[in-house]
Order: sequence, then C-alpha cells, then structure tokens
Amino acid sequence: MGNIFKKLFLLSLLFTLMSCDNEDDNYTAYFGGEVISPRSPYVIFSKDKKAIDTIPLDKNNRFFIKFDSLAPGMYSFRHEPEYQYIYFDKNDSIMVSVNAENFDQSLAFSGRGEKKNNFLMELYLLNEADRINSYRVYEKDYKDFIKEIDASYTKRAGFYNKNKKQIDWSEDFDVYAKTRLKFSQYTKKEHYPHLHNRRRDKKINLSLPNNYYSYRDSIDFNNKKLTAFSPFIRYTNAMLNNMAAAKMPKGKYIEDRPLRENIIKLKLADSIFNDEKIKNDILNNIAFSYLLEDQNIHNNKKFLAHYMELSTDNDSENEIMKIGNAIDDLESGNKLPEVALVDTNNNSFDIDNDIDKETVIYFWTTCSRSHLKMVNRKVTRLKKEFPNVNFIAINLDEDPEWKKIVTKTNFDKALQLRATSFQILKDKWVITKLNRTIILNADGTIKNGFTNLMHQNFKKDLGEKLATIEIANKT
Repeated sequence: MGNIFKKLFLLSLLFTLMSCDNEDDNYTAYFGGEVISPRSPYVIFSKDKKAIDTIPLDKNNRFFIKFDSLAPGMYSFRHEPEYQYIYFDKNDSIMVSVNAENFDQSLAFSGRGEKKNNFLMELYLLNEADRINSYRVYEKDYKDFIKEIDASYTKRAGFYNKNKKQIDWSEDFDVYAKTRLKFSQYTKKEHYPHLHNRRRDKKINLSLPNNYYSYRDSIDFNNKKLTAFSPFIRYTNAMLNNMAAAKMPKGKYIEDRPLRENIIKLKLADSIFNDEKIKNDILNNIAFSYLLEDQNIHNNKKFLAHYMELSTDNDSENEIMKIGNAIDDLESGNKLPEVALVDTNNNSFDIDNDIDKETVIYFWTTCSRSHLKMVNRKVTRLKKEFPNVNFIAINLDEDPEWKKIVTKTNFDKALQLRATSFQILKDKWVITKLNRTIILNADGTIKNGFTNLMHQNFKKDLGEKLATIEIANKT
C-alpha cells in the first residue's frame, strides 16, 4: 500500500509542477491515475453525461491525459459500471487511485485540486452511510423523525463548514458542496410521507405542519449546473414521486398504477421546470426510470406518447426517442432485430436460424452475482417444468471474464451467449433492466418482448396449463 501512495505523491507532484507554467494564459489541466483490479481497459471522462474522452489504461493499469483547455466545473469519470464526480478549478492536476472491486470506498484524490475532491467524496460516503442507517427512521412519528434527521444533518453540516473554512473553495464549487449536503436532507423529507404511510399503514400527510415543504421555496429548479448532478436528480425524483402519489386517485389497488403515476410526474415536471433544457433532462430522467421498471409494451407506448407531447428534445441522440423507436420493433409477431451473438467458443449464433422451439432469452452480468445465482436457480426449475422450451442466457459484460464464470457455474454451456457489441444489444433490444426477459415463438418471432423471468406470474407467459399437461402425459 505504501508503494501506491508513493507513486501517487510523485505523479501528483509532477502534475503540479507541469501545471504551474503560464497559468494566467491558459486553462491547461491534467487528469490521471491508477485503477486496481480493473473491469475494463479504459476510463471515460465526461461533462453533463456526455463523454469528452475515453482514456485507455496502460499495461500497469494507469492512465493519463492532458487537456489543453478545460473549463472549471464539475466533471465525472467512469470505469464501468461505476462512476464518480471530479471538480476541476483552473489548471488543476488531479490524480486518482481506485480499486474497481470497492470503487467508492477506495477512491482517493491527490495533486493540485485534491482537497475539495476528497471532501466531496467523504461527504458522499457520509451521506450514503446515513441513508443506509436511516431505513427505519421513516416509521417514526413526525416529531421523532424530524429530531433524528436534524441531528444527523447537524453533524454533516459541521463537517461541511469546517472544510469550507480550511480549504477556502470557490463559490462555484460551493454550489455542488451545498447541494450534496442539503439535498440529502430534502430527499428524506420527500420520502417520509409516502414511506411512513406504506410502512405504518397510517396517513400522516394531513398531520404534517403547514410549512413542512417550505424548503422547496429555496431551491433553484432552473440551475443548469445541477441537472446532471446525482443529489439533485435523486431529490427531484423523490419530490415528483411524492407529489404524484398525492395526486393519485384513492384506492390501494389501482390498475396500471406505475403508468398513471409517471404520467402525472411528466405533467408536474412540465409545470415546475421553466428552463427548456432542464425540463427536457428531467422528463428524460422520469422516462428512463419508468422504462427501467415497467415491462409492459402497451403501457410503454402510452407513456411515450405523453412524453413526446411535453419534451422538445429532438436531438437524434435522445435516448428516450431511441427506446421508443426500438419498442416499436419489439411488437409481438415481429422478428427480433438482428444482433451479433457468439458462444463461449466465439462461434456465431443466429437467433433466426438456430432455434426450433419456443425460446426464453434472459440476461446476466458478473457485476451482480446475487442476481446470477437467483436466475440460475429459477431457470433450472423452469427447464424441468417446461421441457419443450429452450432457454438462452446472454451475458451483458464487455470483458472476457464471463467465460470463467460460465465454467465455474452450473450452466448449460451450449446456450450461453454474449453480444459482440453491448451497445447494439442495448439499443436494439431495449435492455434497460437486468431482469428483462424476451420470449420467442418456435419460428423466431416475438411472443412477448417485455417480461420478467423473476416475476411470480412469469409461467403464465409460457402457457402454464399446456406445460402441466405435457408433464402429466410423460409420467
């Protein structure tokens, strides 16, 4: 461990010396570091969710890039599937060390600009620990709830004030620091009415004080700096969930409740956010979150119709528009859009020609071992109950490690596949959720393009009665 910190110190010192030349005349900046136990051969450097550079790792798993001109502000770096934020002031030279197997907890910054970024990371970890420990707080009565969340906030506010004084950061950076501090508290307040009602089966909304939501008045909902910052995104999602739940018709069991609530959220966002770009970003966040959850193609189409009425984001790269167009191609009776697939021996597999009976396609990743175990157990049971149904597992990873996992796990290896391009697979088959499952007819046409292998009613999609008869005839 000592060698790692020694390397970091020497490299960060080099970065600092390099960045001292002609500071008044340029916006040169440096970014580099080391990824321990990497999961991919690169790091992606982004601004507002848009990639600026893909930086390769060398043979020692290190990376480095010089920016001839980098505007001060908040950026992010991603090493799939994890990411974190990094703030650059003018001429900063920042080095990171991170272990991909324990990303957030292992992340450390060094070099010019290290202090404010290490503070932001520590505050993030404090907020995460507080969030995990706050699970039961939503069951408390109002006075005890407020007392507990105020106490935890006071501790984190003290940490913020101490570092602000010591580091003396810029006003621009303070926007993000305060947002990370305050929006954690605001998010809890938005969660409280809904979670308390659900867990205690007690309607607390009417007993909340009149000024309970007064903090909303202090929020600048049209601050463009925050639209890609996760504390703001998490808060707005919680707020819109809370407001939409309050507007839903009474009744515990309402048909298509997620669809109705999310349409309400779209309309609320349209009324709250005035800046066109911010409004479009929020609408996109709502749409993506909804499409991540609802596996009903007809509901998806209804939702997207409302989204398109309100969104003015006509960019050809609009992810939601792409999903909408792809959903049209996944209607029952259509052929699956072509995606290049290979088996563990790198032999091509053609969905159209290489299946001859009803087929279930499901997905897994090495990044979620718990899901892998659950889905493997479920498929083992289903194979016995539905002997005339074929099951194909498609791995979603970009690295070759999946072959090792297949070897170690009790899979049917002949039916283990991987897309040669995850991006094409994601775009054409609308893979937004790990539990997403596709059922094909024997002729390769789509029977159900949006179902869930782990859902309790999944067997109905396969024809439970027919399978029971077939098993009975064999016994």
